[in-house]
Amino acid sequence: MAARKSRRSAVTFETARALALRLPGAQEGTSYGTPAFRLRRKLFARLHQDGDALVVRADFDAREALLRAKPKSFFLTDHYRAHPWVLVRLASVSRADLEDALSQAWRAAGGRSG
Repeated sequence: MAARKSRRSAVTFETARALALRLPGAQEGTSYGTPAFRLRRKLFARLHQDGDALVVRADFDAREALLRAKPKSFFLTDHYRAHPWVLVRLASVSRADLEDALSQAWRAAGGRSG
C-alpha cells in the first residue's frame, strides 16, 4: 500500500482576494489591467500579469527574509529589484504565508490593527 501524500489546499487568486478583502478598509480595483488591492488608494497587492503570481508590497528587509526563507514561494524579477515589492507564487505558497505577506503589505500601506 502506497503512503498517502498529505495535500495542502491549493492557493489561488480567489484565496488571495478573500484574504486581502478581509483586511480593514481594503478595496479591490485594478492596476496595470489586473485585479489589485488598495488601502485608501495606496496599492498593497495586485495580480501579476502572468496570472500565476501576486505582487505584494514588502520593505526591503522583509523581502530579503522571505526570499531567503522561502525561495519556492517568494521571488523577484529584475523589474522589482529596486522597488519595495516581492512576487508570490500562488501555486507554491501556503495560505498562512500568503496571509502574513498580505497583512504586512496592508500595514505598509498604512493599515492599523486593533
